[in-house]
Amino acid sequence: MISDTDTATVVWRKSSRSGSGENCVEAARVGGMVAVRDSKRPAGPNLAFTSSEWGRFIESVKANAFVA
Repeated sequence: MISDTDTATVVWRKSSRSGSGENCVEAARVGGMVAVRDSKRPAGPNLAFTSSEWGRFIESVKANAFVA
């Protein structure tokens, strides 16, 4: 679990492919976890993944595993 206190001072990043769009997800490293949030709701809830879970997700995206 990642608390609001843990995410208050982290650097949130979004894909460089997002441009200036506001409909993005942002990710931040928090200890050994990766927090993910909706850029439109920065104060809203976030999801937490282990570094290995996040790495597998990123590799799947790069391999087009989610393209129908």
